[in-house]
Amino acid sequence: MSESTTSTSKELAWYDIFKPSWYVEQMKGWTPASYGLLLLGLGIIFGMTVGGKITPVTIATMLAGMLGFTCTLSITNAKPLNGVLGLVSAIIYIIVAIEAKNFNDVILQSVYILILDLPVLFMPSWAKNVDKKVRYLHEDGKGVRNWALTALFFAVVLGILYYSDTHWFISPRPWTDSIAAAIGITGAILTTLRFSDTYYFWTAQGLMSIVLWGVTAFQGDANWVLFVTYILYLTNDMVAFFDSKVSWFHHTGNSAATGQIK
Repeated sequence: MSESTTSTSKELAWYDIFKPSWYVEQMKGWTPASYGLLLLGLGIIFGMTVGGKITPVTIATMLAGMLGFTCTLSITNAKPLNGVLGLVSAIIYIIVAIEAKNFNDVILQSVYILILDLPVLFMPSWAKNVDKKVRYLHEDGKGVRNWALTALFFAVVLGILYYSDTHWFISPRPWTDSIAAAIGITGAILTTLRFSDTYYFWTAQGLMSIVLWGVTAFQGDANWVLFVTYILYLTNDMVAFFDSKVSWFHHTGNSAATGQIK
């Protein structure tokens, strides 16, 4: 094992989350656009919260929004910081989603914990050299097969989630809640498998979550902070698409893929 590999493994050890220096290190090396978006987003979330009625739910929503937004930016910049931030924010999101009766969002956040957050904390290699493992669904001439499997997975998950929202938990917004969660779960799977195409799903999920939490707030089951937070999530997806310094969506595939892209 090389010295660089050893140091990387140590850097990603789960017990490092208890060291303040680890958080400082994880905040280094982000793209300038990500730093600017982080400051803007945290300021907006904080300002909206303190400008409204302060309750335990609004405080929880603010914390979930701040941590969740920072988590998505850390994913964009391939930093394992998303493990601990994602875990804490997902737990808070679950509490807020239960209060708002968006039960499939509870399932979505639970999936995030299982396949995006815990692996980063307990499997150091999971988050190592992410930029070198990213690929496209259409690489190696398997585009049709991979997209068909992705569509099938999405359809099955959507069916299960809609059934649960109409027969087990009884959500007031079953279709919106189910579609947003199904897109998010599909995106999470693609992220775990290191597919760049995951950002198409994160963008679609961001749009659906804006609709979901906008309708939820309009119906009086939540405040508008989460609605704005998901708009900020969407801006992070745009950073991934258009910032050439982000490896997730700006990398060179293998030779077979390169020929297809042309």
